[in-house]
Amino acid sequence: MTTKRTDLALEARELYQESCEKTTHLHGVKATKRRQEGYGITVVEVLTPRGAALMDKPQGTYCTIDLTSFWERKSDFFPRAVRVIAHHLTQMIPETGNILVVGLGNRAMTPDAIGPQTVSHLLVTRHLHKEGGLFASFRPVSTLAPGVLGTTGMETLEAVRGVVGQTKPSAVIVVDALAARRTERLCNTVQIADTGLIPGSGVGNHRQGLNRESLGVPVIAVGIPTVVDSVTLCMDALDDAGANHPLWEHIPHMMVTPQDIDAQVTDLAKLLGYAITYALQPLELEDIGALLG
Repeated sequence: MTTKRTDLALEARELYQESCEKTTHLHGVKATKRRQEGYGITVVEVLTPRGAALMDKPQGTYCTIDLTSFWERKSDFFPRAVRVIAHHLTQMIPETGNILVVGLGNRAMTPDAIGPQTVSHLLVTRHLHKEGGLFASFRPVSTLAPGVLGTTGMETLEAVRGVVGQTKPSAVIVVDALAARRTERLCNTVQIADTGLIPGSGVGNHRQGLNRESLGVPVIAVGIPTVVDSVTLCMDALDDAGANHPLWEHIPHMMVTPQDIDAQVTDLAKLLGYAITYALQPLELEDIGALLG
């Protein structure tokens, strides 16, 4: 049976509630909502194995940040968004130790380039930390953009595991593109999870998972949905129109992305790069901007 596809825990919870017509409690899952610096925050906690099975998501915490205010360009929209994302990252990152940031995806495919572009906006300090002096107080941070299997011949897990073995980080932050169910969440949502992720999930090319089990250290996943599956998009439209579901069989499988995806990915990669740096280093935003040039 065809199902509606999403990588967002927030939408997975919505789909479960819709399937049960909101009459069945989602056991083992807790959701809370609030606002922070003008941005909507939804935290979904998958607490039990049963909840994980119902959600089809690993147990853990999924924080979703609504970026509507970011695109409205209201006063201080960028620094406020940086602080909000950084705040929730710090809830999941160990307080000390070296951090490896991995930008997943294909730089040549714009909807899948959010990871590689993000690492271009990160302050890399591992090599400087060893020199002492001004950078002695900085947290050691290294980055990796491993590319994709089709251009490197290596599974992402192989490349990341090798670097983890050499640098021995206290945690890994992975940044990747995701798939959403709703078009209004494309490039309009950041999901931060302490469960790791499966590379390529956003574009339907699932690889081996990056998580604590496969890498031996905590893995924090930061994702932004940049595509929606055409079948999911049409299924929702058919549901809204009251059409028969057998029409699904005639829907071609493809990924749909915003027309201005290149501009949006450029803005969002800078946002994530600054937010990760702000979460890791004892710097103000003005200092980060000056150091990154």
